[in-house]
Amino acid sequence: MFKLQEHNTTVKTELIAGLTTFLTMVYIVIVNPIILKDAGVPFDQVFTATIIATVIGTLWMALFANYPIAIAPGMGLNAYFAYSVVGSNEHVSYATAFSAVFVAGIIFVILSLSPFRKKLIEAIPENLKHGITAGIGLFIAFIGLRLTGIITDHPTNLVALGDLHSPSALLALVGLAVTLILMVLNVHGALFLGMIITAIIAYFTGQLSFDQGVVSMPKLPEGLIVLNPITAFTDVIQHGLYAVVFSFLLVTIFDTTGTMIGVAQQAGLMKGKTMPRAREALLADSVATTFGAMFGTSPTSAYIESSAGVAAGGRTGLTTLTVAVLFILSAFFGPLVSAISGISAITAPALIIVGSLMMSAITHIKWNELDEAFPAFLIILSMPLTSSIATGIALGFISYPIMKIFKGQWKTVHPLVYLFAILFFYQLAYLPH
Repeated sequence: MFKLQEHNTTVKTELIAGLTTFLTMVYIVIVNPIILKDAGVPFDQVFTATIIATVIGTLWMALFANYPIAIAPGMGLNAYFAYSVVGSNEHVSYATAFSAVFVAGIIFVILSLSPFRKKLIEAIPENLKHGITAGIGLFIAFIGLRLTGIITDHPTNLVALGDLHSPSALLALVGLAVTLILMVLNVHGALFLGMIITAIIAYFTGQLSFDQGVVSMPKLPEGLIVLNPITAFTDVIQHGLYAVVFSFLLVTIFDTTGTMIGVAQQAGLMKGKTMPRAREALLADSVATTFGAMFGTSPTSAYIESSAGVAAGGRTGLTTLTVAVLFILSAFFGPLVSAISGISAITAPALIIVGSLMMSAITHIKWNELDEAFPAFLIILSMPLTSSIATGIALGFISYPIMKIFKGQWKTVHPLVYLFAILFFYQLAYLPH
């Protein structure tokens, strides 16, 4: 089924690779609930929904695409959901926001089945794509610093250095140092192990306790949050969440496609510039996003941490099947994860480090060409300053064609970019955001 001999691998190698990938990405079951909790979503709901979406997407990838690429709720998009879509708009509840995620998932499924997805990816300028990735990285790193009090609000300068003697800031700094040391030593699962070590320190310093125990049955206190597709589309139209849906869709498509191609190249699975079974692979993400929204989690994405499993020898879907099974087992440790996620200093180092890794995208921006660099810079700068990924994307898409027009290169801009620029301008000028 997985064609192990054809891919020159063994069952043992694939199982070890699956364990390696799991350890590098299992931090999401801790970090995702703590971020979405700020949007009012119950912890148990997000914890279980995170695992359901991960298992659905990863199993699809294993059984239909036969790739060693795991799927889980994406970092950055969860922060956008919590702090921009819900947090900055009192009229949008988390249930309504999940409707937007569901609609984006349905559209993503349709695009994955059509050639339009390829045209959309080709239409967006490369520098804007890199700017979006870097901007999201800066945004979630900023969130990690604020959650722990390392950075605090300031009446004049907006932000300032917090009290580094506070227990939360001290624990976060120690956790950050420990995790970074593990990463520079190339320890597999460094993010996860860093959180575990930080949690142990928190336990012995009295900041962490396990009053609810360690193991329990998985729970979905809210049941299915999105039940009726018609209601979901109605919610999006009624609240004017078109830019939100587009932002979810745009970031997910670029993030997933880029990650899949990168991991496939590392594993030697590309056929020239073509990725075999690309449709099945993209469907894994879009289907997981759709079902994840129904249960209560933000959009999913292909995880770059899958490259750790590939480095350990993973080449087939047996690697991702192993990841899915391990995530199913983790569903029974809800109380343990709940206690850990309740201490922001334990999870913040992961946010800061993942943010720094995403910032590496700026190296691909053509900084010597102002008409290419400035729109990307505008995206990177505005995302953390406005606490909105959608606003950052909008400013980038509006400024890019304007600069090209005045440089006399308007013909090099894809018509879709002009369309997006008009839509974003209308959204910023006339719709609530």
